[in-house]
Amino acid sequence: MRKPFIAGNWKMQLDCQGAAQLAEGVRAHAGVDVLIAPAFVHLAEASKARQAGVLLAGQTLAATENGAFTGEVSGEMLLDIGCEYVIVGHSERRAMFNESDLLVALKFRRAQASGLTPIVCVGETLAEHEAGQTDAVVARQLAAILDQMGASVFAHALISYEPVWAIGTGKSASPEQAQAVHAQIRSQISKHDATLAGSVRILYGGSVKSSNVKALMLMPDIDGALVGGASLSAEEFNKIVAAAV
Repeated sequence: MRKPFIAGNWKMQLDCQGAAQLAEGVRAHAGVDVLIAPAFVHLAEASKARQAGVLLAGQTLAATENGAFTGEVSGEMLLDIGCEYVIVGHSERRAMFNESDLLVALKFRRAQASGLTPIVCVGETLAEHEAGQTDAVVARQLAAILDQMGASVFAHALISYEPVWAIGTGKSASPEQAQAVHAQIRSQISKHDATLAGSVRILYGGSVKSSNVKALMLMPDIDGALVGGASLSAEEFNKIVAAAV
């Protein structure tokens, strides 16, 4: 039985006081892994304010070790400040910062080498979705990691399917649409390692809220959610966590 996992991606929001208050308001849940991902500058405050049992993640990391890389944040730095996880390959990073499949794979590798558990995001744009390319795009993004590193790396990683057309738009993939892609992801890993494919947790991201998370979680291959805007309200985020059980 895969334990549900609910992650809140706060993106570039809040100030230090707001981040601390939000972290303090997020509740751990015995039946769910609960995670928050504040902006880099708020990680220290959030780490100190978070409730016992709430996990902490960075929103991205450098693909290299510590060094002369102005403006970057290393996995070692994230680990040192209290992070256990890091998001890699979020669609906003891919689209706005031109992160290629190869760079995402390198960041995935660097995260694990730093002692962090990566949450790797995959998903198609609206144009790709309308062109019927969802399966091909997601398979390509996942293959960038599988082909370089093998399936065994997913023993210490999570995957999040995030249809780009559903992020921040108020539109969510139907449970059946999301399930079809999640099943494809699990099948792709199964071709390398069937046992591991059955245990890896695959999250859904894209306008998740307390009113739709239960239906998503009822799908056999959906193990949780990567929540964006709704995670900025402790009350709403706690409702999502409670509904995920």
